[in-house]
Amino acid sequence: MQRGASRPPGIEWAVAVIAIKERIVNRGNVTLASVVAVGLSLAGSAALMPIGHACAAQAAVSYSEDIAPIFRGWCASCHAPGKEGEKASGLDLSTYDGLMKGTKYGPMVVPGKPDESNLVVLIEGKAKVRMPFQHKPLPNCLRQNIWSWVFEGAKNN
Repeated sequence: MQRGASRPPGIEWAVAVIAIKERIVNRGNVTLASVVAVGLSLAGSAALMPIGHACAAQAAVSYSEDIAPIFRGWCASCHAPGKEGEKASGLDLSTYDGLMKGTKYGPMVVPGKPDESNLVVLIEGKAKVRMPFQHKPLPNCLRQNIWSWVFEGAKNN
């Protein structure tokens, strides 16, 4: 690392521990306890360092590959043209355009703002009515996919 280059958080502490270890070894006062103490300190410092770059970047959530299958499997039995949910609310979840058109009461999706999107509010059970209506809630991983898709801009991709 070049002199003056910034180090990841926590590195300064590890460097200080290494410097102390070197002083102990250079004095000749090496005891089992000091070796163990320094070793545990180094192990602890590694555990405290952030690992934000350890994971690969997440792929964008795709409407056609990730979201439409959720709607087909969990929602379209009621929210498709001519079905009970579509008749009651005007919401057609069989197509992207139907979803983005919203209901007769207003929009379902606010691109980029999942917590303001009625779709997310309804599937997370934060309204008087939870969707899917009178069925088990969507599994958390599917709700998270929908939340992420809306957060990413609710694109037709």
